[in-house]
Amino acid sequence: MAFYRKNIGGLHQAVRIALGVAVAGAALVYLAGATAWLVALGGAGFALTGLVGYCPMCAMAGIGRGGLS
Repeated sequence: MAFYRKNIGGLHQAVRIALGVAVAGAALVYLAGATAWLVALGGAGFALTGLVGYCPMCAMAGIGRGGLS
């Protein structure tokens, strides 16, 4: 039972996952110190929204699965 309604589609999810993992990996390879970890955490959060199919910022902006709602 889901406690939320998915608001991003399949392609959007795939792009979020790929970009999130890429940003997190690049941050850990090319940056140093606390900056690397903060950027990697942001990338992981972006990928997580892709994995679950729900983006809180899209919901606040009124963007649903079928476009603008």
